[in-house]
Amino acid sequence: MTAPGGEPLDEPASGGLTAPGRALAPFRFPAFRALWTANLASNLGSMVQSTGAAWLMTDLTKSHQLIALVQASTTIPILLLAVFAGAIADNHDRRKVMLAAQVVMLIASSALALMTWAGAIGPLSLLAFTLAVGAGTALNGPAWQASVRLQVGPGDLPQAISINTIAYNLARSVGPALGGLLIALTSPAHAFALNALSYLALIVVLLRWRPEARWPQRQPMLASIRTGIAFCARSSPVRRILLRGMCFGLGAAGFHALLPVVVRERVHGTEVEYGLLLGAFGIGSIITALWIAPARRRLGSEAVVSIAALIFAVMMIPLAMAVTLPPLLASALVAGGAWVATFTTLNVAMQLRSPENILGRCLAIYQALTFGGLALGSYALGLLADLLSVPTAILGAAVFLALTLPVLRWLAPMPGREEGRV
Repeated sequence: MTAPGGEPLDEPASGGLTAPGRALAPFRFPAFRALWTANLASNLGSMVQSTGAAWLMTDLTKSHQLIALVQASTTIPILLLAVFAGAIADNHDRRKVMLAAQVVMLIASSALALMTWAGAIGPLSLLAFTLAVGAGTALNGPAWQASVRLQVGPGDLPQAISINTIAYNLARSVGPALGGLLIALTSPAHAFALNALSYLALIVVLLRWRPEARWPQRQPMLASIRTGIAFCARSSPVRRILLRGMCFGLGAAGFHALLPVVVRERVHGTEVEYGLLLGAFGIGSIITALWIAPARRRLGSEAVVSIAALIFAVMMIPLAMAVTLPPLLASALVAGGAWVATFTTLNVAMQLRSPENILGRCLAIYQALTFGGLALGSYALGLLADLLSVPTAILGAAVFLALTLPVLRWLAPMPGREEGRV
């Protein structure tokens, strides 16, 4: 198979910034380049849709809880379905699993666009469609992450994970601003339609990609899930990674869940300002993703995760207190860097400590707990904002992150450099 430029997708190039061991080394693999580019387009569409859904909900209801649930609805399916998706990824062709997931999200986004165009969308139906897209994301996630090993050499795996993070956060930096502008000029329906179109690029690339055949040893679904859970429960390094991811998700959820409320009610901004803030968050993520690998090698995973969590907690204070845009932009920029430093480090640590034959299940369990923390945090903070106030809810999340940090450093320290590696 060949890449769009005509070169075989399984033959790496070399030299320059993509030489082995360099930060951009994974780009010398044509398969990685093609999938990364298509995934960037898909992520861009997803960010446009997320912006549209969050802002549309502020038009449909004044309930802070329902607004926060837009964020939660994209992650709750990962909490509920990820372990099943991981078993599917390990028991079936991961490329076909990803294709099925992309088709599910294409159908859900298309239906959401049509319903919104028709003026038939309400708060509950909007949540239902975002849940459907989240279900596709849950199915796609373990297969996508486990397939990175099929795209690059083993020595380039950490760099490939970081670069995939850049794709997501590059979309996060451009997509929300584009989404805010698109909504301001047209309507949320156009944002949803654009997202539906964005899935087509990745579907085409996945149809053309033919990785080296991997014939999984299939197990019954429940037995397969038990195997993955048993490994994660038995492995001390993995258990500690999972706990760190879940606790960070619980506290960090407040930033995205309540940001649209802060923009509309406290800053009195529009969808454009909301998109700019999400764009600043994405820019901070991209900048950090470019240097996080050498920082992790120099400082160690524990230092990176701890410092990032503390910085994120501090950056939630301007979010709670700001009534003008500039401090929010600065806060979002720095918070985006802390976000990607934490989750990239946790993801790399998890991949390096998970056996290939159960990799999908291990990553699914990691996703279930991490995104489960995000979903539960979003729901709890939305409820707290309704009962008390938005600033109180955000400051409560910041206090949670700060107070749990020393406890987690003692109870669940990040694994040492060689501890538990497979």
